Amino acid sequence: MAANATTPDPRRWWALFLLCTAQFLVILDTSIVGIALPALQRALGFDAAGLQWIFNAYVVAFGGLLLLGGRLADLYGPRRLFAIGFGVLTASSLVAGLATTGPVLLAGRALQGAGAALIAPAALSMVMALFAARPAELRRALGFWGASAAAGGTAGVFLGGVITEWLSWRWTFLVNVPVGVLVLLATTAWLPRGARQPGRVDVAGALAITGGLALAVYAIVTANVASSATTALQLGVSAVLFAAFAVIQRVGKAPLLPGAIFRAPNLTIGNIVMALLGAAWIPTWFFLNMYLQEVLGYGAFESGLALLPMTLAIMLLMMLATERIVGRIGPRSALVIGLGFLGLALVLFARMPASGSFAAHVLLPSLLGAVGMSLAYIPAMITATAGARPEDAGIASGLVNTTYQVGSAIGLAAMVAVASSGGYEAAFLGAGLIAVGAAVLSAIAVRGPSSSDQVERVAAAA
Repeated sequence: MAANATTPDPRRWWALFLLCTAQFLVILDTSIVGIALPALQRALGFDAAGLQWIFNAYVVAFGGLLLLGGRLADLYGPRRLFAIGFGVLTASSLVAGLATTGPVLLAGRALQGAGAALIAPAALSMVMALFAARPAELRRALGFWGASAAAGGTAGVFLGGVITEWLSWRWTFLVNVPVGVLVLLATTAWLPRGARQPGRVDVAGALAITGGLALAVYAIVTANVASSATTALQLGVSAVLFAAFAVIQRVGKAPLLPGAIFRAPNLTIGNIVMALLGAAWIPTWFFLNMYLQEVLGYGAFESGLALLPMTLAIMLLMMLATERIVGRIGPRSALVIGLGFLGLALVLFARMPASGSFAAHVLLPSLLGAVGMSLAYIPAMITATAGARPEDAGIASGLVNTTYQVGSAIGLAAMVAVASSGGYEAAFLGAGLIAVGAAVLSAIAVRGPSSSDQVERVAAAA
């Protein structure tokens, strides 16, 4: 599978299918266990506090290890890390699916997150490399990439309900095993080998940033149940670890996060915008689902059905329209417009009454939100990654995945706190302000021409 800057890989679309399958599965694993939680509680004796860790064990490991996963992909080759990640994910899914005690299940979930942290940056860096020779194809490929993430989130709700109802909660984990085996078999045939770089792992930096990120995510996702003093202490220790990481990167000979990466055009501002996008989007899903279930009285499966139009709209727009729009108006303009649409949708969500209905109060703003997300996500990804040097592709991919995950966790925790005092309306308005703020920041700070020339230059450089 040889290709260079001017000759695209002949198997790139098969490779994209495999990489999108990986992205689908990584996102699927965050949501598929939701409907199975009552069955898990009965089977393994979780209390309410322990039950939330079926989610959080995955999120903490995933968010904390993404930067390390990106750096390892640069050093040892993205295909190798992708295969190792899928091996970890497949094995840990088997452990979780066969677990007979709560601690074993949680260990399996944490290892699933670790596997996902190896997969995600390696997969994204391969997508960028495979389609760099043709900018229009790169935008289309990223559209499929984004659509696979949207599909994974909703499919988790559906599959979780169907599997729990007709099979067993165990299959919410075991479903990964046959898929993982098939992906591993196809990896060598379809994916490019990728270049390995000389160098070594910055062990001290990796420990500092992984510990800092994991502790920060842990503090954020448990802030609603922990005391304020405990949360403050955890965030303080996390800040110390981040400071230690910064010192290690400055004085170390082989830094995990090279300072040169931040000289890439728009990388810093792109990651900030990506974090804000996650901080606005994840609360949208969370509180819309809560409104459907707690206010309109929908069941979990019915709520998933109600969210289906938004998900399908995102998928179709990302696959069929986003590439053309970004090619015509440029990533900066698309980013500003998309974030503006998302902010408008959230304002409309804030106006949903207690006596509302899906057709009258949910459908239109959910479709506006779909338009916003489909226009914003791919340009944000391009802005944050496309200017990085080829040797930094993995760490750039790990960085943008990290900022999105951390932004999502911070945004959700903040809006949960807002909702506890001001209700769903205040939470939707807060998320809307984040989206509008991100739009303003993009308009002011994203540099370069707002045309497809920017994408063509950075893609050619990649």
